Amino acid sequence: MDHKPPTAVIESAHRDHDLPFHDTTDFDNADRGFIAALSPCVITAADGSVVWDNDSYAFLEGPAPTSVHPSLWRQSMLNAKQGLYEVVPGIYQVRGFDISNISFIEGDTGIIVIDPLVSTEVAAAALDLYRTHRGGDRPVVAVIYTHSHVDHFGGVLGVTSQADVDAGKVAVLAPEGFTAHAVQENVYAGPAMLRRATYMYGSKLERGPQGQVGCGLGQAASNGEVAIIVPTIDIRATGEKHTIDGVEIEFQMAPGTEAPAEMHFYFPSFRALCMAENATHNLHNLLTLRGALVRDPHAWSGYLTEAIDRFGQHADVVFASHHWPTWGRDSIAEFLGLQRDLYAYLHDQTLRLLNQGHTGVEIAEMFQLPPALDQAWHARGYYGSVSHNVKAVYQRYMGWFDGNPGRLWPHPPEALAPRYVEAMGGIDRVVELAQSAFDSGDFRWAATLLDHAMFTDSDHAVARALYADTLEQLSYGAENATWRNFFMSGATELREGNFGTAGQVTSSTMISQLSPEQIFDSLAIAVNGPRSWDLDLAFDFSFEDSGANYRLTLRNGVLVYRELPPDFASASVTLKLANKVRLLQAAFGDFSSPGLELSGDESALQSLIGALDRPKPDFDIVTP
Repeated sequence: MDHKPPTAVIESAHRDHDLPFHDTTDFDNADRGFIAALSPCVITAADGSVVWDNDSYAFLEGPAPTSVHPSLWRQSMLNAKQGLYEVVPGIYQVRGFDISNISFIEGDTGIIVIDPLVSTEVAAAALDLYRTHRGGDRPVVAVIYTHSHVDHFGGVLGVTSQADVDAGKVAVLAPEGFTAHAVQENVYAGPAMLRRATYMYGSKLERGPQGQVGCGLGQAASNGEVAIIVPTIDIRATGEKHTIDGVEIEFQMAPGTEAPAEMHFYFPSFRALCMAENATHNLHNLLTLRGALVRDPHAWSGYLTEAIDRFGQHADVVFASHHWPTWGRDSIAEFLGLQRDLYAYLHDQTLRLLNQGHTGVEIAEMFQLPPALDQAWHARGYYGSVSHNVKAVYQRYMGWFDGNPGRLWPHPPEALAPRYVEAMGGIDRVVELAQSAFDSGDFRWAATLLDHAMFTDSDHAVARALYADTLEQLSYGAENATWRNFFMSGATELREGNFGTAGQVTSSTMISQLSPEQIFDSLAIAVNGPRSWDLDLAFDFSFEDSGANYRLTLRNGVLVYRELPPDFASASVTLKLANKVRLLQAAFGDFSSPGLELSGDESALQSLIGALDRPKPDFDIVTP
């Protein structure tokens, strides 16, 4: 892509900061315990395709270029460090092989794996690096998933197998509700989330000082095989203890925080506390830009307080599923205390201000963190931002409407934009105003004007080019990595066209874990309501191995299911529970695979299939 250089306004803004760059503690901690790196750090799949390339970040050295916020450059330099590290004797991490970390706990005879990354190939490479330097004869005896996001379980087949789990050789531990949440998030709104995640992580951007430099929480996500093995042990209560291969583990539940199902745990013999993803070296998201359920910062801060009280006086090291550890009781107390205060402050002060009548957008503009938080590197908004987190808190309590009746029923962008453009004197006048804003460094206003221009005439070449230039400048100025990636992805698509979606929504092993009810929910979500208003259909879906029968009805554009005894229906489908995924295949017209028996009125089922819409994985974002 033909990049433009940073403007003088951006260069000046990068020089105007008072952050404590003299504090190099994070660099010392990120290097502490280093054993060995992977060279070259390029990991491929069986077909030779590259699933991870950490060497592509070799440009991250020296002073920050003017095209990257110096604070974000610092964070990306830290995140790009890769290799095997000793946390304490007996606990090891491989960092820099994915967006997340994988940890290895040495037991009496084997190893416990914590969070096996996104994909099979990188997890296997990490395990191989560990075994190369710590002895290759230690078997994996357990896997722990800290929470229900894919970068903490997707690579499980790289460290164990379903056969070994089924044989009882390997235990899989996870917080209660893990499987349902892990599968649901990737299915219900998966296509839309993945398209937006492609923007958020900069997956289609070139890597470099004028491209993607990371995503704050890590550098990027690997793109290999994603799988899931269902937990064999559900952790249900705080204080629950398990001993695995001689290693005692005490668990703390933390649901509804960074993930719907999440937990922390403490290793008494190592005096080590794992905080999953609830205390990392950046401000996290309360609502991710890719989309998700709004998280609860009040509960989040409460669980951090509980962790401090329960484990803080005993732990000599805190490590997490991202970034680098923190050693020493005083440092741990400060780190966890500031992380706790960060989420509590966002919650409490947003509520204080909304109760004074301010809207989410207004609060985001006026919100200031206290100096102790603002100056703490691990509280900076590299992944979540104060701006969009404040709006998330507002949304959690007040919803999308700010209470002003003039904003209760606005036109959508495609109807609103031409009205604004006409009122301002036509699209050429809008571009003229936007150019003036751009020249003065008011890129936010230029982007607003050009957004209206694009949704009036997306083929207007001058408007399109100026909009791309504007978003590019906004990306150069962003301290938040996901904002940078969003701005830059928009600029790229304006210049080069829609680049589609990176990766796939789900894997076959994840789909296989859908419950019948979740599959029926997936069908209901796909029903095109207006196209099915006049349909009145009934179906029985029977699972011959479990004896369960579900009655599905489609009326008024709504698919409803109930577990009922078999009865007369327009059509019936019989299958084995193990083949339940065939329902999704049948929904898109595939009756050829074994494991599905259809009887009754086949046209009725065809009518149902005809009412379903396929997701659109490459919908436009920055243009109509």
